Amino acid sequence: MNPAKKCNHLSGKVLIYMQQELNSRDRAPRGVYFDMDNTLFDFVEAKLVACEHMIDHIGCGNPEDMFNYFLRRKYHFEHHGNIHDYMVDKGIFSESLYVKCCEIYGKVTIDNIRLYPNVIETLESLKMMDISIAIVTDAYKKNALKRLKKAGICDLIDKVITRDISGAKKPDPEVFRYALDEFNFLPREVMFVGDSIRRDIEPAKKIGMLTAYAAYGDKNSSYDVLLQPDHVLTDIIDLISIIKCMNHTKV
Repeated sequence: MNPAKKCNHLSGKVLIYMQQELNSRDRAPRGVYFDMDNTLFDFVEAKLVACEHMIDHIGCGNPEDMFNYFLRRKYHFEHHGNIHDYMVDKGIFSESLYVKCCEIYGKVTIDNIRLYPNVIETLESLKMMDISIAIVTDAYKKNALKRLKKAGICDLIDKVITRDISGAKKPDPEVFRYALDEFNFLPREVMFVGDSIRRDIEPAKKIGMLTAYAAYGDKNSSYDVLLQPDHVLTDIIDLISIIKCMNHTKV
């Protein structure tokens, strides 16, 4: 074969492949994976209310100061060690007071789990479209299931993937690969929805997933124009219009 013709022949194949890849990103996903906290409900607000109740019980201190202890990297976001350290640093620690505060934290946090508007409607619509739904969270399984049960959405979710199930935490790409393997999906067949650009959108996008940034839940205003998600949601229900458009269905 003439080298020039061979080159043109190969280029044509490459162009077809590239077009197929581009078209695949316009197809509706087979699965939608959601982050949990601050994507489905306002977990930060629930924790702040719990901190207020703990401070009320202690009788001194500042709820926001206590909440900031949960933001440190010393422990994970839910570890009771954060409560312990706050009390020690403030000179108010006693074993009985600490145990009671841990009880208050657990109860009040769960009591204040409230779904964002339109979450149930969105999940039900996805079910009607025969789209698989998973939760991918850094919470531990026991805590994640408590929150999802309180939210009343367990029956609408196909799988819950937690840090102790996947063996990793976001933004480690292994979390996302594990979630794909659970359904035997390719990355381009899944849309990942999350409120964190760094921990949800960036790693999901890097391995080839479609991404939808839950801007309504981002407490850190972390939107980075240099890392563009495929879609930006101001309300979770926006997801349905996006998927219907990808299906070339009238909304």
